[in-house]
Formats: sequence, structure tokens, C-alpha cells
Amino acid sequence: MGSWGAGLYSGDFASDLRSTIRAVVRLPFEPDRLLDIVVSTEPTAALNPEDDDYSTFWLVVADRFARCGIKADRAVETALRIIDSGQDLETQRRLGQTASGLEKRRRVLSEVRDRIVNPATVDTRKTIRKPQPYVMGVGDVLAYPICGGDCRNPYATRPDQLKIYGPGGGQPWTQDAWAATIIVERGLTFGFFAWYRPLVVRAAYDARPTLAELTDAQWALQLPGTCSATHFRRIGFEIVGTVPVSHAKLETRYPTLQPGTSAAISDISIANRLKVWSVNRMRPISPALQERLVRVGDLIA
Repeated sequence: MGSWGAGLYSGDFASDLRSTIRAVVRLPFEPDRLLDIVVSTEPTAALNPEDDDYSTFWLVVADRFARCGIKADRAVETALRIIDSGQDLETQRRLGQTASGLEKRRRVLSEVRDRIVNPATVDTRKTIRKPQPYVMGVGDVLAYPICGGDCRNPYATRPDQLKIYGPGGGQPWTQDAWAATIIVERGLTFGFFAWYRPLVVRAAYDARPTLAELTDAQWALQLPGTCSATHFRRIGFEIVGTVPVSHAKLETRYPTLQPGTSAAISDISIANRLKVWSVNRMRPISPALQERLVRVGDLIA
């Protein structure tokens, strides 16, 4: 179960589920469909009463929905049954919760029950009206400036706020090289939240690289990330060209790829995936890194 305590949100599972629900309730759907989507993200915990996280799942869902004024009868009925039957306390006891912890949990359940029975009277959600527009296409080859291997922080609103952190502490971000990425996959989580999977060039360039130079480079596949139009601009992406990425070849080369659902839900910026190493500071190629390395020709149609 990861880290665990007596509070409703003190465990890793509950905390992660809260983040998922925070994203899901932005969707412009009816309560029952919202609930179905949340269940689909954690089917084992949601559908198996014997699972250690079953009671936590339904308590968190009912609690978050109640706070938002979302009326999903199934969530309310299941959560109240779990509380009133003592199922959650029994699960806590079986997992080794202390006597004082059980007493604290009992108080927490009382508060949760009160919120579920007396939910917000109006729907307080701020919903997203339409799918997030894509700002990058599959096959886009993009160069971007870096400092010490790091791209610009897209959360900084002004250039003078940019910092790079290391052993010397926060230093002004000043471009010292170029890097590049290729978008090899993109998608819409729940049909609304956009994510992108990047290949990132392994070594930095002194000058803005050309498409020909990048074709001969080594690339490392990275985890997916999100990118708004504002982040695209602040990172400083410049389109170098496009390559015809083959999804079939991508799947053959990386057969265990999962969609970028987690990144989209948590809004993890693609900036977190763009670290590049200078030639004289290259990491040794570990087996895990070697497994991710490709050349452009390995993935093009």
C-alpha cells in the first residue's frame, strides 16, 4: 500500500487517487460517467471487496465527489455501507493499524460520513469545455536551448526568473548549448487531456542542429509529458523538420509502452523529460539506457 496512516489521504494510494479525481472531475460529463472513468483507472481496488485498497477507493471517491457537489448514488451508497458496516476499520485493523490509529480513523470516518450525507449543494467543478489542442505532431523534430543540460523552466513567467540548480545553488539560466526532441507518440487521456512521448537526443550541440545532424544521432526514449502552447513557447522549441515515425516500429522496439495517462492526470510537463548531456559529461551507457537508445532510422516508416 505504500506509505500509510490513519488519515483518509495519508497513504500513497489515496493521494494518487485524489489527483486522478481532480483531473476527472474537470471533464464535462454526468456523475455516473465520471464515476465509471475513475473506476476504470483502478479496477482492482474498485471492484474487489477483498482488495486492501477497496474501502479507501470508495471513501476517497465519495468524499471528493461530495466536496464538488457531484451526486453519484453508487459512490455514496458504497461508501456509507463501508463505513456503517465497519469494513474500513476491519481492513485497517487487519493491516496492523494501532489502537490509537483506529480511534483516529473512526473520527475521520465520522467526518467523511457527514460530508457524504451533506454534500455541497451545487456542482462546484470548473470543467474543460473541449479537448486540449495538440501543439506538437507525431514526427515533429524540435530543437531547444539548454543550460547545463536543462531546458528553460516553463513555469517561470520571465527570463530573469530562470535558474539552474546544482552543487553551487541557484545560478542564472544562460544558454550554453542546444538539444532536440522528436515526438513519437501523442494522445488524449479520457479524450481531453493531451500528452506527448518524446525521444531526446543523447548529446548536446554547440549550435542549433540540422535535421541531417539529428538523423545520425543517438536518441533515448523518455516518459510522456504534457505541453501547453505557453510551455511550448517558454521552453523555446523550434521546429527543425519532421520525420515519418512508424507506430508499428515504435511498438516493436518498445513493446511494453503504456499511454501517458499518469502524466496527463498529474500534468507533468514535458520539460521534466528533456535533460541532455554534453559530450564531455556523458553518462556511461547502462543496460537500462542502452535499451532505450535508438537512431531515427529505427523508427521511421
